[in-house]
Amino acid sequence: QVQLQESGPGLVKPSQTLSLTCTVSGGSITTTYYAWSWIRQPPGKGLEWMGVIRYDGSTYYSPSLKSRTSISRDTSKNHFSLQLSSVTPEDTAVYYCAAQVPVAGSWGSWGQGTQVTVSS
Repeated sequence: QVQLQESGPGLVKPSQTLSLTCTVSGGSITTTYYAWSWIRQPPGKGLEWMGVIRYDGSTYYSPSLKSRTSISRDTSKNHFSLQLSSVTPEDTAVYYCAAQVPVAGSWGSWGQGTQVTVSS
């Protein structure tokens, strides 16, 4: 079972770019077994899937966030990253990275989540 850990700034100013990294241990991000997602949960709301990066580096994004979202990876560091541009206070949320199991259509491990607040 892989382990995931989010890291990044907890406070971002409006109009700036939010950047988070998810470090994976216990397995390679290039494995075909997992796909790697970012999910967020705004205060008082449900989980929102943001996007995924697959074993080959291909990416897919939520249509509602696609214009502002970028997911990338560094295979040498076994981590993948999220960038969300032009943030507003509505982007305040707990951000999670998680491993999906595409073949099974299920979720594997999740990170513990990191709070990001957008405020001036």
